[in-house]
Amino acid sequence: MAAYATVEEVQAGFRTLTVDEVTVCTALIDEAAIIIDAYNAGADSDLKKVVTCRMVRRAIAASNASVPIGATQGTMTAGPYSQSWTVSGGSSGELYLGRTEKKLLGVSAAIGCS
Repeated sequence: MAAYATVEEVQAGFRTLTVDEVTVCTALIDEAAIIIDAYNAGADSDLKKVVTCRMVRRAIAASNASVPIGATQGTMTAGPYSQSWTVSGGSSGELYLGRTEKKLLGVSAAIGCS
């Protein structure tokens, strides 16, 4: 299976990755290709590259963030300490397709009846 983005393309719109993150990024790029193809293998290659970069950046950033990337709600309290987050598409640090990525791939939810 071909990867749809390179480590350099992921870094270009994000930040310079550490040596350890480059290794993780490479594996995530390969995994993202499998997920993307499961949704729409026939999507345009430029769109697949954008989706791959977004998925991988979100997963890498979430592993270092105090607030999960993609969180739609969050709560923090000081004493006694409490913290909770709602993530829209998947778990923090997990590769998942968000609403925008699904639209780019042409698989957004459709409502209808017959």
